[in-house]
Amino acid sequence: MFSTSSAVALSEPELKLLQTLIYQECGMYFDERRTHFLNDRLQRRLRACNLSSFYEYYRLLTSREGKHELSALLENLTVNETSFFRNRSQLELFQKTVLEEILRRKQERRDWSLRIWSAGCSTGQEPFTLAMMVADALAYYYLRNPLPFDMPSPKPLIPPPWKVEILASDINYSVLRAGQEGIYLEHHMEAVDYAYRLRYFDKVGPGRYAVKRTVKDLVHFDFHNLKTEFLPQRNDIIFCRNVMIYFDEAEQKRLIKKFWRCLNSEGFLFVGHAESLFGLTDQFRMIHQDNGTAYSKIEA
Repeated sequence: MFSTSSAVALSEPELKLLQTLIYQECGMYFDERRTHFLNDRLQRRLRACNLSSFYEYYRLLTSREGKHELSALLENLTVNETSFFRNRSQLELFQKTVLEEILRRKQERRDWSLRIWSAGCSTGQEPFTLAMMVADALAYYYLRNPLPFDMPSPKPLIPPPWKVEILASDINYSVLRAGQEGIYLEHHMEAVDYAYRLRYFDKVGPGRYAVKRTVKDLVHFDFHNLKTEFLPQRNDIIFCRNVMIYFDEAEQKRLIKKFWRCLNSEGFLFVGHAESLFGLTDQFRMIHQDNGTAYSKIEA
């Protein structure tokens, strides 16, 4: 069934057991096209645990002592591909249209809070990108809509009385730690222009950049498993890009319903460029502008 002479044979019953366990734990579904990838990751963990059969490995994963190994396996099953300013047309829609609308509505209600959730944040480039774009958008919005509040000195990143919270979550502890550290190499910074580097990063060594403390303070990293019901509530905007591709249609529908419940009234959901809610829900309305796509929550 599988190649590589050093690999332990994975029988169909063992494969089904492990596929079911992974699906139950985090919702990831591995069909025939991705079975080779799953087998490769399982072989790695089998060698790391020094076990001789996949049934032994399954027994370990389902035991009380196997919780850490189950976490390690799930970390190995996510690709964690990310970058700063990924899919710029979508981010333009976020900053110039969606944020503008939300800030206007909130100011009318004298609600000065903004809460954004980056679900599946990987090593932090997405939530830090959002933090920088929100800071820029608020500064520009403040110029056009001055408020009767004294501006502190030195000028803060987020003008008062606005309060911004960006929650960054992932199922992978190692990428969360990297995001919390907030240090990136030169090749990570390719999409970050000079002005953004100057305003939002500190050069901390040859080819090393650290996110400034004022930006890091806006982002809170935390572990969340999208399979569970205990997810962050009262969000104005949710970004969950290139995550649903891991799920089958039934799990995608369940996740979209959870996102609907996690969003404030008239909130917005952003999914990956190759992902769509078409045929999965009637609880969101699609917005398309200059090759950027988002979904606005429809109230029941």
